[in-house]
Formats: sequence, structure tokens, C-alpha cells
Amino acid sequence: MGKQSGLVSCLALLLAGVSAERCAVITFDHEWDGNYAANFTSQSEIPFKGLDALFTFDHPVKSVSNWGGSAEVIDDIHVRMYNDNLFVETGAYCTFGFQVSYSGDTRPEVIAIDMNGQDACDGTLSWTTTEPYINPCEETGMAPYDYPQALCMSFLFYEAQRSGVLPPDQRVKPWRWDSALNDGVDVGHDLTGGYYDAGDHVKFGFPMAVTTTVLAWGLIDFPMGYEQAGQTEYARAAVKWATDYFLKAHTAEYELYGQVGKGSDDHAFWGRPEDMYMKRPAYKINRENPGTELACETAAALAAASIVFEGIDDEYSAKLREVAKELYAFGDEHRLEYHLSITDAEAFYRSWSGYGDELLWGALWLYRATGDEAYLTKAQEAWDEFSLGEKAEQFSWDDKKPGAYALGSMVDSTNTKYAAALKEFLRHVREDSKYTPDGLVFLDVWGANRHAANVAFLALWASKYGDPADEAINLLWAVSQINYILGDTGHSFVVGFGVNPPQRPHHRSSSCPIPPDSCFLNSWGQTQPGPNPHILYGALVGGPAEDGTYEDDREDYVHNEVACDYNAAYTGALAAIIERNN
Repeated sequence: MGKQSGLVSCLALLLAGVSAERCAVITFDHEWDGNYAANFTSQSEIPFKGLDALFTFDHPVKSVSNWGGSAEVIDDIHVRMYNDNLFVETGAYCTFGFQVSYSGDTRPEVIAIDMNGQDACDGTLSWTTTEPYINPCEETGMAPYDYPQALCMSFLFYEAQRSGVLPPDQRVKPWRWDSALNDGVDVGHDLTGGYYDAGDHVKFGFPMAVTTTVLAWGLIDFPMGYEQAGQTEYARAAVKWATDYFLKAHTAEYELYGQVGKGSDDHAFWGRPEDMYMKRPAYKINRENPGTELACETAAALAAASIVFEGIDDEYSAKLREVAKELYAFGDEHRLEYHLSITDAEAFYRSWSGYGDELLWGALWLYRATGDEAYLTKAQEAWDEFSLGEKAEQFSWDDKKPGAYALGSMVDSTNTKYAAALKEFLRHVREDSKYTPDGLVFLDVWGANRHAANVAFLALWASKYGDPADEAINLLWAVSQINYILGDTGHSFVVGFGVNPPQRPHHRSSSCPIPPDSCFLNSWGQTQPGPNPHILYGALVGGPAEDGTYEDDREDYVHNEVACDYNAAYTGALAAIIERNN
């Protein structure tokens, strides 16, 4: 949005009175030859950041100085007052002084303060939204579940997670606006954009990269599912929102910013990203403080995305491929667990599996993107050095081994170890894992739905590209897992979808109303017992406990958290099922 038409304005958020001439929110201070000083003062109904308003005077002015920011004279009676760094909490007073210089004997008075076509002086301006948020994902009638509608909604969730300046075609817009516009200022780089990780507002680069790789993978290998659902362009946009950010974050050949926002400070704030007031430090890896998992996973994401955009935007595709090569070389040449360099990530996204799987996974994606045999050699070296054919229990943001088994079986088909490892992993999960009483494979207490969907995606992939002898069992098992998530137990685990879906996901932004009152001051949005004011369409919640029980409780983040990585493989699985149903 432009300054004049779009930034959240101090004045647009206030209730102001007006006298017959001068605006009531303007108080005269003192005057001297051809000059006077005055103040704007009013109490804010909601927290906000950024002042942008148009002052109208009843007589010409020569110049105006805004002591609380900047002033721009538009013509002799209109002056724009702005201050991007102004922050005012709910109930606090927004106040700033200004000086007016003029000619003649008549003092110019402020008679109107205009924001988006409304006079902020008339005492009636209040917070409104211009349109309700209506789910744009139409029902299609597909049975037993409307997989195309669920796929459409999944991309709505990613739009809700966007950080930075939102695009004109943003669909989740009445309650999501531009945010975190100063990310990277502390290090002299533009690090705006990307995705907020989960129900919080940290941008963790490692899980964001995994999310991007897997989203791209689904788009590459199940393209007809996206086409048939009319979601191809939304899928590409979801991938590109992340890759644009990664390109910004790669600030030098051996430098990558891997996190914006401090975890503890962020988690202490329960509010909307638009209302954040805390510092958001940026953290990086470089030669002196490397991070192999982060570099190689980001390389995998960019390599996979380069395939997505090949033939669509060849220049962009080539750029992604070249940066992917640089980042893989960085991660391979300077090896260290990334949490030792970005120490704030350790409590949230430490890679317990180490970096061997990312060296394998990244090399395979780069081979698929480039055809350079050297990457197959790199993959073999990683396989041998880290014994990567063993101890695969999950496919997750941490452990990519099972995904590499699938990818390797396609791109290095003469090397039978990949196909054999994939076959055994899927058998092991199907036959040796715990299940809830109603049939969800239970691989982890935290985010059980996410883990089931991740393996379901691999099983669907194997039913299409793997051993034909296992096609039926992989397909049936995978569909059973996705159907469990969509409602086989009598309620859906996807917000806004199906029967009795979750209404209270652990998600700050959707839990805060507009105006947000004191949402972030007293954690009302977190603790209030009702549904979230905004429906977070398409978000997959954590899921049931091992005994199959589930409570729709916002404060239970183990079972009700949402996250970008939760939806990634689930999205691809939906596309795979749509392909099968058409």
C-alpha cells in the first residue's frame, strides 16, 4: 500500500471531536511573528504503529514542521504528516507537536484531518473493516471428502502466515495487513517477507526451508492434482513467497540469515503481527559461524523451486538454481550444526538428527535440478559417511532421510538402496508403529497429524512412482490417514473445513479481534474461551493424543498448534488424492 492510502494511521484509529473551526484534537500552544506551535493529542482505541494523515488548513501556510516525524506540504492548504516509527498502545495517548509558518494576519487553523477519505476531526471515525472475510474456496462435491476445497484452503493458511508487505491479490486481508516492515534494519539488510512459523511471529529459516522444499515437491510430482483443483497458481505463489525471502536472506556467498525475531521475546507477546512492538533481531550463519543443516535445506528448497519455475520464469529459475549451488557448497565446505551458530534456534528448532540428512537431501535435489553427476557423488558420500540408510522413524522438518529415499529412488534409479530403504521405511511405519484407537498412526506426541500426513505423502508418492507391488497398500494406507484428518472420527482437524472443525487453534493473529482491544496486553486472545474471532481456514492442528482424545483448547499448543511445516506434506497428499480421484 502507498503511504497516503494505506499505512495504518494514527488518526484513523482515534475518536476525535471537532469544533466549528479548529479540530478539537488540535490545541494551540503559542505563536510569534508569522509562526505558531500546536499539538495533536488523542487517545487510541487500539494499538498501532505508523502515522500517516493529511491536514487541511483554512488559510494558506508557508511551511509546517512535524516535531514527532515528518511533514510534506502538498499545496498551500494541505500538508501530509507522517512518522513510520510511531507506536501507541491501546488506551495510550497519541501526541505530537508541530509548527506552522504563514504570511499575513490570519492564523491558519487545522479544520480537517483526512484518512482514507474520512474526516478524523468529526468525532465519528472508528475502526472498521471494509469487507467481511468470506472463504473463497468453493465446494466441489468430491467424495468422501472435498479434497479440492481442502487444498484450496491450505493455501489460504499460507497467505495468513505471510510477513512483510502483502500483495494486491492477498485473499486473507480483512484481518491480515502489512507487518514486520523493519525486519533486517538492525543488520542493514531488507529481510522483510517470508512466513511466520506457527502460532507465533518468528521467522525460523530452517523449518521455513523444509516447508518450501516439500511444497515444491508436491507441485512437481503431482501436478495434475493442483491443475484439477485450480490451485497451481496459488501453489506457485506459496513457494515463491518463501524463495523471494531466501534470496534476500542470502546476503553474500558465505552468508545466510536464518532467523528473524527472538524466540522468547516473541512468545511472550500474544497479539497480531501488525501490532508487534518488540525488537526483532536477525541471526545469520557465515564462514566463521556456519550452519550445515540450514544452508543445505535452503539449497534444497531453492533447487526444488527452480524446477517449479522452469518454463514459467526461466530467469528466476536460473537464479534459484545458482544460489542453491552456492548454499550447498557453503554447507558442505563449512560443516557445523546450525544451532551452535544461531543459538536462539536451539530451544525451538535444533536438528537432533544432525546435518547428514540435509547433505544427502540437498545433493539429490540439486542433481534433479541441474543434472550434474557431481551431486550424485555427494549424495553417495553423505549416505556412507552418516549411515543414512538406518534408523528412519519419521519424515519431518528435522529428519529428511525417508524423503531422500523416495527422491533418490527416482533420480538415481540404478542405485537400488534408495528404493529398498523407502519400501522398508513405509512397511515399518505401517506395521510397527503405534496407532490411535481410530486408526491414526502415532509417531509423536507433538503434532501427531503432521507426522501422519508427512508419511502419507511419501506413501502416495510411492504408490505413483515406487514399487508397483506395493501400490495398493500404500494408496489405501495413505488415504486412510488423510481421511482421518479430514473427519473420519466425526470431526475435522482442519480449521474451517468439514464437520466440527477446530475453532480455537493456538494462533495469535487469528485469536485477536479487530479492534484488538487489549489482546496483547492481557493475553485475552489466548485465554478467552470462545472461538478465534477469525477463521484460520485450512490450518492443520496438531491432533489427538495417543488414546485418540482431542480437546479444542487454544492453550494446548501440543495438540492445537498450527505451523507452516504441518501443512506442507498434507498439501501434497491432497493433490495426490485428487489426481487419483479424477
